[in-house]
Amino acid sequence: MALLDEIEPYKQAALADLKSAQDMAALERAKGQWLGPQGKFTMLMKQLPTLPKEERPVVGKAINAAKAELEAALAECRQALELKASLPKVPTDFTAPGRRKRLGRLHPLTQVIDDIVQSFRKLGFAVADGPEIEDEYHCFDALNTPADHPARDAQDTFYLASGDGANNSGSCCSARTGAWLLRTHTSSVQIRVMEKQPPPVRIIVPGRVYRRDNPDATHNPTFHQIEGLYVDKQVTVGDLKGTVEFVFKQVLGDDVKIRFRPHYFSYTEPSYEIDFANALTRKMGREWLEIAGCGMVHPKVFETVGYDPEVWTGWAFGFGIERIAMLRYGINDIRLFYDNDVRFLRQF
Repeated sequence: MALLDEIEPYKQAALADLKSAQDMAALERAKGQWLGPQGKFTMLMKQLPTLPKEERPVVGKAINAAKAELEAALAECRQALELKASLPKVPTDFTAPGRRKRLGRLHPLTQVIDDIVQSFRKLGFAVADGPEIEDEYHCFDALNTPADHPARDAQDTFYLASGDGANNSGSCCSARTGAWLLRTHTSSVQIRVMEKQPPPVRIIVPGRVYRRDNPDATHNPTFHQIEGLYVDKQVTVGDLKGTVEFVFKQVLGDDVKIRFRPHYFSYTEPSYEIDFANALTRKMGREWLEIAGCGMVHPKVFETVGYDPEVWTGWAFGFGIERIAMLRYGINDIRLFYDNDVRFLRQF
């Protein structure tokens, strides 16, 4: 029974090693020394076949009991070391007042853009994007805007020196592109999408645009627009009105009313201004407030991008994000969006 007499001293020595381990690495080494494939208890088990047949059950039972006790001690030591590792290295005074971390939030313009995009996604629209440095062809010519149109005047548009836009716009300069400029609207993306994609098309284009406006409470040289384009067979003004009304109600509330007024845009025919009314406009003393422009896509625009205007019809619209945000939040100065004053931004 010499083998049986070795079990208890081995167990006590193993327990001492496990409990004296100061970290997980030391604990794993102790485990390997006693319980691993080459551990001392494993070696004891390998000696069982050398014992007389009547002694094997007694010795085997004793070894298994010792191993079970060591496994329990190992689990307890591991749990204690994991708890120790999770505690702060520097003592913490849990009675001291807590420090609350301020959570960041989205800019109010980003919030409005996200809500508008979400509303259009419910109707199956995809989001498209394009370069902010644009050429005259995509910004004006392809949109049936002639060279003498006021929007192309150097006093209204930010033109760039020759070559400044070629490396940033993502398109190759050719004879038809003309001068480079900061885009005045996101309608140029509609042209780029139609050049690459056959109809039907259903997109919205949110993005930053630029115009030579003097900064005041309602104007800024940089602002944001969202444009929409829907091209398919038998598209009507009724589809346009229903879509716009749905989105404005989603963003500004169910009490919104929409009306269309005849207007002129070179790239749509017929064209309309969109007026809206709700409790806020009435509080401002105005029954209706102009908020966007829209219309059925002009046949010349379709011909420019290779769509057959006898087969395909469509509508387009565009409105300013800042104006929607100002109406939604009751903001009376557009410049507040760009001052980066955290006292203002924390309100949203």
